Amino acid sequence: MIVLHNKISKELVSAMPKTNFTGRIFVICTEHDARMAVDYLNTHAVVGIDTETRPSFRKGQKHKVALLQISTYDTCFLFRLNYLGLPDFLERFLQNSVLKVGLSLRDDFTVLQRLNTQDPRKGNWVELQDYVQRFGIEEKSLQKIFALLFAKRISKSQRLSNWEAETLTEAQQLYAATDAWACVEIYNYLEELRNRDAFRMEKVPDESSEKKDI
Repeated sequence: MIVLHNKISKELVSAMPKTNFTGRIFVICTEHDARMAVDYLNTHAVVGIDTETRPSFRKGQKHKVALLQISTYDTCFLFRLNYLGLPDFLERFLQNSVLKVGLSLRDDFTVLQRLNTQDPRKGNWVELQDYVQRFGIEEKSLQKIFALLFAKRISKSQRLSNWEAETLTEAQQLYAATDAWACVEIYNYLEELRNRDAFRMEKVPDESSEKKDI
């Protein structure tokens, strides 16, 4: 029986060993490669998904989404949308029956729709922030949810890097792939626990309440 806690502190997360995606990463810049990637992804029932946009440091300035990362349990494709746009076959993939798992999907839908695409929400999606509540988990961040389940820390150090750079660094590629992979890893793990009825939830004491009691 696996014990799942409802929350975790930043201090505990920061003390955990760092982990990254260890599978294959393919950077996709051409329609030919994108078609091959989509054909491969269509052979899987569940994928993890995320997007990256170049950060803006000026008030009122907005950039278009630069990267769409889609991962299976062992292979991640980084679609460079700033070069590709969103080809019709990739758009159809977002709307098909393959289950796509992500976190803060509303943000991803918003940036994708700025590319003048059809509403991607028509596809088969799972929002992790809602899904984990079925297991008593109250955390909303990918880093904390992953830490709760696997006692490992996902680094967020590349989040504000330039996702429109001519070439993505190895660190950027690893960061982007890890975020998408972590989504499918969390979903698959929790589904396994649910199907085996092999978990129980245990609440972490509220530190603020304890201090009031003292």
